[in-house]
Amino acid sequence: MEIDKAIRESDDRRLMTKYNNAIYVIKRALALYSIEEVAFSFNGGKDSTVLLHLLRAGYFLHRVEQSCSNGILTEFPIRTIYFESTSVFPEINTFTYDTSKTYGLQMDIIRSDFKSGLEALLTNKPIRAIFLGVRIGDPTAVGQEQFSPSSPGWPPFMRVNPILDWSYRDVWAFLLTCKVQYCSLYDQGYTSIGSIHDTVPNALLSISSTSSKEKFKPAYLLSDGRLERAGRVKKKSSLDGTLCPAVNIGLDGANSLKNRMFTSSVIGVGDEILFGTVEDQLGLSLCRKLHSIGWLTSQASVVRNDIDFVAEEVERCKSTSDMVFLYGGVGPLHSDVTLAGVAKAFGVRLAPDEEFEEFLRHLIGDQCTGDRNEMAQLPEGITELLHHEKLDVPLIKCCNVIVISATNSTELDKQWDCLIELSGSDGFLLTTEPYSTKHLTTNLTDVEIAQPLSKLCLEFPDLYIGCFRRSRQGPLVISFEGKDATRVEAAVEALCKKFNPGAFSEVN
Repeated sequence: MEIDKAIRESDDRRLMTKYNNAIYVIKRALALYSIEEVAFSFNGGKDSTVLLHLLRAGYFLHRVEQSCSNGILTEFPIRTIYFESTSVFPEINTFTYDTSKTYGLQMDIIRSDFKSGLEALLTNKPIRAIFLGVRIGDPTAVGQEQFSPSSPGWPPFMRVNPILDWSYRDVWAFLLTCKVQYCSLYDQGYTSIGSIHDTVPNALLSISSTSSKEKFKPAYLLSDGRLERAGRVKKKSSLDGTLCPAVNIGLDGANSLKNRMFTSSVIGVGDEILFGTVEDQLGLSLCRKLHSIGWLTSQASVVRNDIDFVAEEVERCKSTSDMVFLYGGVGPLHSDVTLAGVAKAFGVRLAPDEEFEEFLRHLIGDQCTGDRNEMAQLPEGITELLHHEKLDVPLIKCCNVIVISATNSTELDKQWDCLIELSGSDGFLLTTEPYSTKHLTTNLTDVEIAQPLSKLCLEFPDLYIGCFRRSRQGPLVISFEGKDATRVEAAVEALCKKFNPGAFSEVN
């Protein structure tokens, strides 16, 4: 069988692993369901083309194991479903019908919408499982496994996803290694093909030319697979052609947000901190940085390198704080459980993230290989990668949780500066009115000042009034903090009036 032979003769170990895993899924499905009970959804795209040839190889190997093949694949009996649409590219249609003829596909052509067409097909045919060319990163891939029952409200069938964990690189490695035909649009700069209304060639493949007609390199030359969908046109969301804001905050929304009190939680993950092996500098630094932009850190904690401990702390903090910051426990080691804990806190799984994997590949090269790169497993469906040109790898944001990968203060300074720049456009970490702060020292005893301070807190509930000593014998330091400088000054004046002149000294 030519596909299996091409892969076995290839020296691409990663491709070999991906191929073996996909073939296992296919053979497993063919063992669970009869040939009449399975179908293949083909749309003429690159992923679908890969799946076609994997199915050909998988069916052949399945027959070999049953001692029903002499080494030559003469038929492909798996029913093929093609949803024909008026908005599809003519090149896709041509390629689909040519491919059907070449490989003798048993095509069921459906010209209605996907759901109603599928309902009609499943009513008339005994189909129980459908092979799909879905990959992690596709809009429809969220929550899917290699075997996933259809969603509620859809006709019942098993979705079989043999290439769910394949990347853009894996797809092209397979097509080029096996030397199979693919749609001609991919040689014209298209990297992800939708309808004629929302797809253009990927500008990253544009070739400088003096001619009036723009030219593009083929899709397999796109070096950065995370930009595969850069050729998909984003539709404008409002009737007048302007983009609608995500949140309507009213005419004075900017000012009210600026004056609002935002709260944060800081969570460190690391047994080494709890054991006293290393000093926790990142937690302290994060609290200072948050304070500098007017945010209140409502709590800071350190938990063990344990998924359940991390999940419990994140789940508690994400519901009580505007933002949660995690540091420590990020990487490929057994003790790096932060992302798994975040995933558990949100009730989602860890899944391969092709975009993040491409960043890692650019950073660590050949070490980022194998069938499962643990560092590229991110919480599925809730992860946003925060890109900045100064960062080799993007920061990870899961809803209102930001994972910091810094391991020292210098790295944290760099990531924080990038985070502030990025939040300026997205608004997830707004810089608010800074705190106005005053510090007084006194040699008064705790007993003398306790009751007046308690009354002062009742008079100024909008301020933070706290006390501490740097040593038991040293002076008492009283801190006043608030967003309104006049209120801070009024509180300081009110306290001083309660005692004789000279009882307090102001310090920086």
